[in-house]
Amino acid sequence: MAAPALSSRPGSAGSLGNSLGNSLGNSLGNSPTAAGGRLAHGGVGPELDFRSAARMEDLNRLIQEFSKHDQREYDDQRALEIHTAKDFIFSMLGMVQKLDQKLPVANEYLLLSGGVREGVVDVDVDELSVFARGTDYDMDFTLLVPALKLHDRNQPVTLDMRHSALGHSWLSLRLFDEGTISRWKDCCSVVEHAAGGTNYFFSPTLVADWFYRAVALVLLEVQKKPQRGTPRVARLERRGAVVSVVLGVGSSRMLYDVVPVVSFRGWPAVAQSWLMENHFWDGKLTEEEVISGFYLLPACSPTGRQENEWRLSFARSEVQLKKCISPGLMHAYQACKALAAAAAAAVGPYQLRSIMLWACDRLPAGYLAQDDFSAHFLLGLMDDLQTCLVNKACPNYFIPQCNMLERLSDEAAVLHARKLASVRSDPAEHLRTAIEHAKAANRLTVDLQWRGSAGSLLPPPSDAGGDNQPDDRLAKKLQQLVTENPGKSISVFINPDDVTRPHFRIDDKFF
Repeated sequence: MAAPALSSRPGSAGSLGNSLGNSLGNSLGNSPTAAGGRLAHGGVGPELDFRSAARMEDLNRLIQEFSKHDQREYDDQRALEIHTAKDFIFSMLGMVQKLDQKLPVANEYLLLSGGVREGVVDVDVDELSVFARGTDYDMDFTLLVPALKLHDRNQPVTLDMRHSALGHSWLSLRLFDEGTISRWKDCCSVVEHAAGGTNYFFSPTLVADWFYRAVALVLLEVQKKPQRGTPRVARLERRGAVVSVVLGVGSSRMLYDVVPVVSFRGWPAVAQSWLMENHFWDGKLTEEEVISGFYLLPACSPTGRQENEWRLSFARSEVQLKKCISPGLMHAYQACKALAAAAAAAVGPYQLRSIMLWACDRLPAGYLAQDDFSAHFLLGLMDDLQTCLVNKACPNYFIPQCNMLERLSDEAAVLHARKLASVRSDPAEHLRTAIEHAKAANRLTVDLQWRGSAGSLLPPPSDAGGDNQPDDRLAKKLQQLVTENPGKSISVFINPDDVTRPHFRIDDKFF
């Protein structure tokens, strides 16, 4: 089915399925989500959500609490560990390049905060194994690694969309120089023309196969000759085209989802009409910032040829657009993503991001900038999401004619819409559950950090206040020692029968 026509422009998520509001009442579509409760004496009470009767101020408070536990704040030590892991990944990719010189010598990686499972790029997360924060990792990132970097305006590029679903393409190397074809010939599917001549199509599956083998080989060599301070590889896994690496650095575990891509400068013709519309970022970002480049991801459409088809990605542009989204809306988006994860699995986090971007185009900037409107934003995103499910229509933000739910079955759409309706009927209770899950993940992380540290015999910090808080004198002493002894090895030895008297060792000196 074609993506539906929308109120102000093709692809605006706000008017998807106007009939939905008529059939399901005030809980969906464009129906009101909030109302003031009039009291018996004629005054106006607290603002309420019309559907669930939850107080908006309570929902705002819960969203803020969820954000506090979900934001993964870290101190200077964690920042150093993150930096160490990033340097290790970049060094590893340099070694991959030296294996057979396939990767560009001067490459440009795009590092995104959040893993592929968080929806930072448009790939099928159902194909990936489940990694849980707190259990499997503490922080997650996505790294896009260009296998081909097509940034030269004079370099011939052929996007062949004749055989692909909308938003997808084949990539021919026929017009490339002989050096490029020679390097990548073993990662191409070959098509012989009846009139003579050979066409090499860059194959996402073969590129992913080569990339995983190269990464695994390099990591194996690194582990054979471990050096002090080098992160330990706790896990290496490939699912589809995504290579997931979990690194242990100090007491932290970093998940890197590394994806081989094709990088372009400029803007594809299929998304040219999107530029002609008015957008929420107009006047805040220059067009050059937004359309500086795009990618081909190794991700196939449901009906495409997996060995040849790539998916267009605008991750570089999305990084820029995120700068224009208010904190209140971002908090609501993160909370909505958590609530919808179990209820509406058919709609991935990337689709929800598109819904949010359409909402930014549809709604006034002054309204979206309200710091205390997170509850309104959350309820609105849930209503838009449910409308998309019932209508099986979720337009891609950059290619509005591309419906990202086109292949969803009627049965799956109804099932997920019903589950989401249950969540929407009591958002406060589901927010409390999400908060408890975030707290539990943080407790697991802290517990593992304490077990892996030199002071592993100390109990992890408690969430409770008052007398149950652990004595922080040891932490302060350690911080002082770290500050006064840069670059030195510091160990802590604790008697389990008397944790108030630790012994410290700095290099070889005890005191």
